[in-house]
Amino acid sequence: MKLFHRLAAPFRAALRGLSPVMAPLDGSAAYPSPPELRVPEELKRAVDEESRRKAGIFEAIYAGAEGGGAKPPWDYGAVRPQLREWAEARNLAGGGREALVVGCGYGSDAEYLAQLGFRTTAFDFSPTAIAAARRQHPGSEVDYFVADVLDLPGDWLGRFDLVVESLTVQSMPPDQHSAAARSIAALVAPGGTLLVLATTRDEGAVVQGPPWPLTRAELDDFAQDDLTLRQVERIADGTWWGAELSRDSS
Repeated sequence: MKLFHRLAAPFRAALRGLSPVMAPLDGSAAYPSPPELRVPEELKRAVDEESRRKAGIFEAIYAGAEGGGAKPPWDYGAVRPQLREWAEARNLAGGGREALVVGCGYGSDAEYLAQLGFRTTAFDFSPTAIAAARRQHPGSEVDYFVADVLDLPGDWLGRFDLVVESLTVQSMPPDQHSAAARSIAALVAPGGTLLVLATTRDEGAVVQGPPWPLTRAELDDFAQDDLTLRQVERIADGTWWGAELSRDSS
């Protein structure tokens, strides 16, 4: 935990005062968008990529926020607008089906799906985020878990009618993207749907992450076994990917 507090301080300084705006899909009034997370160079030098995943840079950010620092820059404080627009365009209703939210943070997206009638499970790598989600949503019907996307419970495989992945894979180093995509794809039940929301990166573009936005080719990594990529769009003025995949019901 001392490591988390030590790592959190540079993030609080780096994230202070960031407030860009993203235009919604329909061209109406802009809604807030989390900025690109820029990690101080001294932190990148101090902790190698594997250690960052294990020690928890993102746990450090959540711990810093709980200690009165800046809130995580990817957190809207409400359901992600891209998810809401996708759901409303389809008149989405859970009807008791099961949904999973990957990298749920404080749980806004998970609570939204529960309100739509899904039996919802949500997980995050950060214990602090999960504790905060449970505290912020007392009496919630969402099942919140601490879990690693690269080491998920076996009884989750092929279980969920809807899986929502938003910004989690891109928070990981690029050499882990493919493995994370395969792990997420394996969660989708027969007849189920996977929604992937990520910021965009052109092929060959070099970025100093985190985050490491996804290329179009990386979206294909989610198409595992009989999970088929049905639709890919550049949304939010072309700055985000919206990808929908489905698994045959047979």
